This record gives sequence, structure tokens and C-alpha cells, in this order.
Amino acid sequence: MEFPLQDFDIDQETDFLLGNQSSHGNEMEIQTKNNRNPKRRRSIGAILCSCWCSMFRKCCGPRELKPRKIMLGSQTPGQFPANAIRNQKYNIITFLPLVLYQQFKFFLNLYFLIMATSQFVPDIRISYLYTYWIPLCFVLTVTICREAIDDLRRYKRDQEVNNQKCKRLLNDRNKPYEIVAAHKLRVGDLIIVDKDERVPADLVLLRTSESSGAVFVRTDQLDGETDWKLRLAVPTTQKLATDHQLFEISAKIYAEKPQKDIHSFIGTFSRLDSLNSDESLDLENTLWTNCVIASGQALGVVIYTGPETRSVMNNSAPRSKVGLLDIEVNTITKLLFVAVIALALIMMALKGFGGPWYRYLFRFILLFSYIIPISLRVNLELGKSFYSWAIGKDPNMAGTAVRCTTIPEELGRISYLLTDKTGTLTQNSMVLKRLHLGTVSYAADSFEELSATLKSIYLGSDTTSSKTKFRRSENTRIRDAVQALALCHNVTPVYENNEDSGSITSEAEADQHLQIGGKQVVSYQASSPDEVALVQWTQEVGLALSRRDLSSMQLRGPDGRHYDYTILQVFPFTSETKRMGVIVKDLQTGEIIFYLKGADVVMSPIVQYTDWLDEEVGNMARDGLRTLVVARKMLTEEQYSDFESRYNAARLSVTDRVSRVAQVVESLEREMELLCITGVEDKLQDNVRPTLELLRNAGIKIWMLTGDKLETATCIAKSSRLVSRTQGLHILKKVVTRTDAHLELNAFRRKQDCALVISGDSLEVCLSYYQPEFMELATAAPAVVCCRCSPTQKAQVVQLIQKHTGKRTAAVGDGGNDVSMIQQADAGIGIEGREGKQASLAGDFSIRQFSHLANLLLVHGRRSYKRSASLAQFVIHRGLIISTMQAVFSSVFYLSSVALYQGFLTVGYATVYTMFPVFSLVLDQDVSAEIALTYPELYKELAKGRSLSYKTFFMWVLISIYQGGVIMYGALLLFEDEFIHIVAISFSSLILTELIMVALNIRTWHYLMILAELISLVLYLLSLIVLHDYFDSEFIRTKDFIWKVLVITLISCLPLYILKFLRKKFSPPSYSKLS
Repeated sequence: MEFPLQDFDIDQETDFLLGNQSSHGNEMEIQTKNNRNPKRRRSIGAILCSCWCSMFRKCCGPRELKPRKIMLGSQTPGQFPANAIRNQKYNIITFLPLVLYQQFKFFLNLYFLIMATSQFVPDIRISYLYTYWIPLCFVLTVTICREAIDDLRRYKRDQEVNNQKCKRLLNDRNKPYEIVAAHKLRVGDLIIVDKDERVPADLVLLRTSESSGAVFVRTDQLDGETDWKLRLAVPTTQKLATDHQLFEISAKIYAEKPQKDIHSFIGTFSRLDSLNSDESLDLENTLWTNCVIASGQALGVVIYTGPETRSVMNNSAPRSKVGLLDIEVNTITKLLFVAVIALALIMMALKGFGGPWYRYLFRFILLFSYIIPISLRVNLELGKSFYSWAIGKDPNMAGTAVRCTTIPEELGRISYLLTDKTGTLTQNSMVLKRLHLGTVSYAADSFEELSATLKSIYLGSDTTSSKTKFRRSENTRIRDAVQALALCHNVTPVYENNEDSGSITSEAEADQHLQIGGKQVVSYQASSPDEVALVQWTQEVGLALSRRDLSSMQLRGPDGRHYDYTILQVFPFTSETKRMGVIVKDLQTGEIIFYLKGADVVMSPIVQYTDWLDEEVGNMARDGLRTLVVARKMLTEEQYSDFESRYNAARLSVTDRVSRVAQVVESLEREMELLCITGVEDKLQDNVRPTLELLRNAGIKIWMLTGDKLETATCIAKSSRLVSRTQGLHILKKVVTRTDAHLELNAFRRKQDCALVISGDSLEVCLSYYQPEFMELATAAPAVVCCRCSPTQKAQVVQLIQKHTGKRTAAVGDGGNDVSMIQQADAGIGIEGREGKQASLAGDFSIRQFSHLANLLLVHGRRSYKRSASLAQFVIHRGLIISTMQAVFSSVFYLSSVALYQGFLTVGYATVYTMFPVFSLVLDQDVSAEIALTYPELYKELAKGRSLSYKTFFMWVLISIYQGGVIMYGALLLFEDEFIHIVAISFSSLILTELIMVALNIRTWHYLMILAELISLVLYLLSLIVLHDYFDSEFIRTKDFIWKVLVITLISCLPLYILKFLRKKFSPPSYSKLS
């Protein structure tokens, strides 16, 4: 007797096996097999699982990033990705499924897909298939075509980059190099990059056309900064006689694993055929992908390719922001769906649930599905495209670009504006305005006196040693301070022929150029406009930087002589150290001098104590000047040799290199001699004050988030009128503990109409202990100034405002440190400024200057929101009115589930006959741009969302029910004998009512609106003649038809016109009082 094994559970199976006493041997064998097989099955399962996991990780999982060793002139072992970029969203296989998935995630599209698919079922079909499928296919076709075009453009851009021609060095004397496409480059390849060419992969720079090994690069496509950067070749390879000797030496490069940080790199260069020590590699020895060679020629070895390059690793997925209006429309759509279901259930309740009731229920749902118009999303999307086009074409905001076309209506709902200071409110065009030497202060009006004094020093015989311990004369102080400013920087003069140059068009450019002998122009290049301003000033007072290379610097004095210096070390500025320094050797005197300059907060502990430093820094900051403290330290040969050995050892460290180097440098930064304090002015942008005044009057609360010091930020807030003259200013004292935060917040709570000023450190403490309380007070303040803010804090502040208020935010900035804030805001606005294009490219909108914000928000933002709100409600009204007519028709004709209009009439109603007039509402405007800017208070109403609210929605529902009922009952009462007459009378009245309703709601007529109305009317009149299947041609020529249609239309529209007239007469909206 056989027992199927699957019929037993474990206990039964065990009992069965144990109960067989007749075969003890078999029992033991069976038990042994059962004990062995599960282990075997588990082992096989584990192996298969491991294989699948390994294959998945290899094919689909993230690639493991590892450090690498690259042998020069030979193939580098290991698997590295191809040097190809891919920004496409889809491929041939995934395109259609992914696009359709993205579309049917939306409730509206999924709803209509279900409705259209149901028409394949004969029992519930109510109309022709094309009446449902044509609109749906049209929407999907438009979307698919748009996605295909966008992805094709991305593909073409990728191909253009991937097929860039590159010179790959060959180990062949007869053929020194070959031309290859960028995507064929591999790790270890030696490539040559010429001037003005894009770097195709991440490289370590080995050789340049300059004997010094220096080359300048432009990094604006990488970090957004427009200033040139200096890069240096590896000294060992730069000294080689020819490029091909790279194949003859035995050398290797160690490179850290790929990472995102574009401002750091750790590596080493080792000669295997030499006893020379290893050379450290850092950022200045690299060329990242998408940099452009600005001068000379460069030769480098490929260390990272494709997705492992810094440029690609810093790319983020395309941002997807959803506007508040879209959220509101989606909510209304769900309410309409509930209405469809409710109406269908009511009809079924009246009809009774006998028989195949579910079939009739679904047919009723289909009949009333027009309540949710499929054209709603199409109209809104087309409207957004039109608003974006209008913004870009506004002559009052030349250069404005819309990078995110899905949220123009957000500009009309802004409650909080968060702005950067430097380069946004100010011009980021620096001019030295004050120099304080401790005993005397020089302002702009006394710089000529200082210049004359400096000239007399250089022309005279003042030989006072700079090492004297006695109080130096004022003349010596001037010489030492100006000399420090001329030497302590990272500025390089770049000479160009002036033969073809025309007149300099902008003051900013004129300030940075110097005519040399009538033939050449020197342009100062640096990573910071502050440094350019200081070097430009020293040139104006007589001590000019005439030449600089990797190891030397030359100054031209007021006496016309040249003074040479050897550059021993350079310590670049970083946001962490907030200072930069240089060690030079004066070839005239043999002195070794360490110069250092930086922010007062970091320089105060470094310099020798003085009683005037803090006071003068505060005075300059109150005048709105950016301050730098300059100091020096004289070094002996022994001191420098000891420092150099420790510094080089730290730079060769592979682990903790940054911290070790910092420790060595800090050992030198002690008891330095204070030379001077500089005050640099950053001028306000044009029309900043009136723009801020307009925005404040529009009900927008403005926050300034800056990395600058408290005094400077406060001064700019006052001078720009960010804080109005009538408002107080509460500066939150330094908060360290929870008790401090509690006391300071209570003190601010007692203030009335007072702006808040807080530092980034204090902000961090307040948010740690009293986040809800702090945000409640801060969001209620008329203005807030946050100084010493990091980029992360800026984004955090935006997020907190969104979380605690639920209001819409806009962020505006011009630098790379503003990108996170811009991306976090509901509407990110980048300014294309002197710091580059990074913020501009990251923003949803890009403008040229801060004053354009008034037009962008108060004019275009307001119009976009009001137009879209009106458009959405009209499209919904168009669906509601025909569904009301269908409900009346079904209830009169024995609750039948038969469509009132069939075929083309159903499709043509929302397209041919009413599409143009309804969409022409995107041209409507309640007030002109001049009035919107003159009366910014009009903008306040939009923040409340009254243009599209539940109140306005239900008002349009009532209008639709009234008009649909009048048209349908009127047609039923006035028709005589044939059903086709009902169709002709009701449909004609419906079209005329829609055209008249559009006309009644237009506030400012445009010729295209009139044209749209006339075209739609003519098309419908032609349809009456041509569509014999739907209209009785003899009946529509009679007077009966005409007067019946006119009477019904008049009854449906006249009461609404009367109500509108009475409202305008007795309770007019605010805008109508100004028109």
C-alpha cells in the first residue's frame, strides 16, 4: 500500500515510518537518508543562493570602490569601468514600460485607463471605443513623445561627450600618438590635452608645456567657479627631456579609491628604478573630468574613468518637485471620483439592485466619468509651458531661464524668501576701502597719500631692518603691510596680446586689467575676488605683482625696480581653516618670511596680543566691510629646515594626511606679528533696497543666510533695508548651553516687531534643545539674519520652515555653497554671478540679478497661479456640466444607462469646440505688470490659496449643476417629437454656454482670445452642417431651433452675469479697484 508523501504532515509521516515494524533494516536506511538529504538540500540551496547573490551584486549591485596602483606606460591590471557617461533614463527595452509606469502612477491616468479598458466588455460598453481611447492615447502620445525627445537629446549629448577626440600617447617614435574617442580610454593611458580642450577623464598631471610644470584650468563646469585654477605637474616627470621617456622609466602611482570630494585627493608617485623618495600627490596635481585647459598643453595619466570620475559621482538624479497647485488639483480629482461613485450609487438605488446590478452600476460609473476630465492634466501642463516661455521672454528680466517647467505657479504662493548675502544682495565686486595699521588708519580718500609715502620709502634710503624689536616708524609699517598684501595670496598675472581687444565694456573687467607697454594686458586670476581686490590695490598704490610661477614671485616697486622672491611653501585657503599663508625668501636680503591672513576669529589666537584688533574689526564690520587680519613671522634657516622636513613627511602620509599636515602648519602659526587689518567693500546689487521693500510689502518674510561674520551681516541687513527703519534688531548673544538658549529665547519673546540676528553656532544649540519654540518665534519675526552658516545649515533652515509652517519657500543664491539651500526650497532661484554658474544651473529658475525677483514673483508668479487656478476650474466645470446633463437625461428616461452624446460629439466637446477658448485663459490678467509692482499687497491674497479652494470648487459645482439642469430640462421641455432634436438643442446650448462663460470670466481681453472664441463658434456651425448622423440638417435651419437654443442659453448664463455685476458693484475684489 502506497501513501503519497505530500498528504502527511511531519508528525504523521514520522508515525507511519516508525509504525512499520516488519522491516527494521529499511527503517534504519530511510531514517539515515532523511537525516542526510535535508543537509544536502540545504548545502545545495546555500550554494545556489550564494551564486545568485554574487551574480546580482556583480550585475546590478553597486561597484566596490578600491584604491589603485597604476604602472606608467603599461596596462594596469584590474577591472575598471569604461570611460563613458550615460545620462539617459531609458533604453530601447525599458523605455515604454517605464514611461507607462510613470504615467499610470497618477490617479487620473489610471482611472481613465480602467474606464477605457472597460469598453472592451460588451455588457458594459456605453459608446464607441474611440471616444475613450482617443483622448487617453493623445495624452499618452504627447507624454511618450516628450520623454522620447528628452531622452534622445540626452543620448546625443552623451554621444557628443563620449566621442570626443583625444590624443593617446604611444610608445612609438614614428607615431607619437593616436586619435581615439573618449569612451575608449582606459585606466593607465597617457593622454595629451591641448589648450581650450575638455579633460575627458580624471588624470594625474605628469607634464605641461611650461618648464615650471604649471598649467591653468577652468573648472566652471565642475564647481561653478569662473576663476582659473593653477595645477602642477609631478616634478619627477616634468624634468624628463621628452614625453616618450615616460615609457622608459619604471614608476607607479598610488591613487585613493574614487570619491565625490572634488577638493581633495591623496596619492603618491614612486620611481621603482631610483632611490629617490616617494612624492606626495594632492589636488594641485590632478585634472578632473570636464575641466578645460586654459593655457598651454597638459599630459596626464588616466586614474579614474566613467562612473568613477569626480564629475559623474557628483551628479545627482534629476529633481522632481511637485507644486502646491498640483497637490490641490489632485485632491479635488479624488473628490470628483467620490462624486462619480456616489452619483452612480444614487442612480442604482433609484433603479433598484435587481438583476445584473453590478453591470448597470459600472455603466453608470462610465457615463459619469466625464466629471473627471482627462484634458485637465494636458491643459495644466501646456499652461506651465506657456508661463515658462513668458518668463524667459520678459524684456524686464533679460537672461532669465526656467529650468524646471513644472512649478511656475509656486512663484505665486511664496511666504518665505531665503537669500544669500555675498553676490546675491551684494555685487561680489570687491574694492579695498580701508587699511588699519594699528597706529593709523587709511581710507579711500587717503590712499593717494599712502601711495606717495610708499614711493618715498622705495626711492629713499630707509634701511630700517624689519627684525628690529623697537617701535617701527609709520613708514616702515606701511611698507611691511603693503608688501605682505602683495606677497600673501594665490594670484597669478596672465598676460595677453592687446592687438585685437576692443574697449572694456564693464567696470568689473576694467578694474582687473592693466595696460603694459601698450601691447599687453595683465589680468589677475585667483580663486577669490577678495585676493584680486587686494593685489589690484597694491598695484594702484605702486607695488605691482608683475610675474609669478610655481617657485618664484616678482614685484615691481614704485621706483621701477623689480624685487624677486622665492616661494617656499603655499598654504591655500579652505573653509575649515579660514586662512591662507605663504612662506617666501627675499632674494634681496635673504630673509625667510611667513605671511598669513585670514578671518579675525581664527587669527586672534595666532597673533601677538594687541588692544586694537577686536575694536577695529568691529568698526569695519559695522561699516559693512569684509575684514582680513594680516600677520607675519620671521624664520631662520634652521627653523624653516626643521619645518620643511616635518611638513614633507606629513604630506607623504596616505592615512590622515590632512590632519597631520594641519598639525605641522599650526606649529608654525604661533606668536605672529600683526601687520594690518584690511576692509574690503562688497557693493550692493542694483535696486536691492526697492526690491526688498516690494517683497516685504507683498507679505513675504525674508531671511538672510550667510557665512559672513555677524557684524557685516547686520550692517548689510540694515543698509539693504532687509530690516526696515521702523523695526528693532535683536542680536541673540552667543548661546552655548541649554540655559543660555532658554534665556535668550525668552528675551526675544518679549520684543515686538523686531528682527532676529543669530549665528550658526547659536542656531545649532537652539535647534538641539528648543526647536519648536525657536521656529515659532523665528517664523513670526518680520526678518531673520543667520550669519556664519554652513551650506548644510542653510538647507536645514529651509527644511525646518517648511516643516513648522507648511508655507511655500523660495531660496535665492549665486554660489556653490547655496546649491543645497536652492534645491531644498519649493522654488529654487539661482543667480548667474561672479562666483560662477553652479547655483544658476542647480536652480529651478535662473536670473541675472536680485532685482529681477520682483517681476518674477509679483508679476509672473501671481499670474501663473491665478491663470492655472482659473484654467483648472473651467476644465472641471466643463466635465461637471455634461455629467449633470447625463444624470438628468438618465433619470428622465427610466434610469437608463445610455449615453446622451455618442461618438464624435463626446470627443469634440472637450477638444474641437471648447479647447481653444478655455485654454486662452492662460492669456488673462486681472491687473497689469505696472499695477502689480506698484501695489505688492495684491500678492498677499495668493498665499491664502483663495483662487483655488474648496469654497471656489463647490461654487463651480453649483454653477455646473444649475447650468446642466437648465440646458437638459430646457431641451426636454422644448423638443417636439424626435430624439435627435434633443441632441441638437442641448448640445448647441451647451457649446454656447461654455463660450459665454469663458467670455464672462475674462478680465483683460487679448486678440487671441477673441480669435479662439470665433474659431470654436465657426467650427461648431460647420459641424451642424456636416455631421448629418448627429444633427437633423432641416431642423437646425428652422427658427424653432434658433430661438430654443438662445432661450436656454440665456436662462443658463443671465443669472450668473447678474450676480457677477452685483458683486462687482457692492463687493468688488481688490484688483478691480485698481484697474
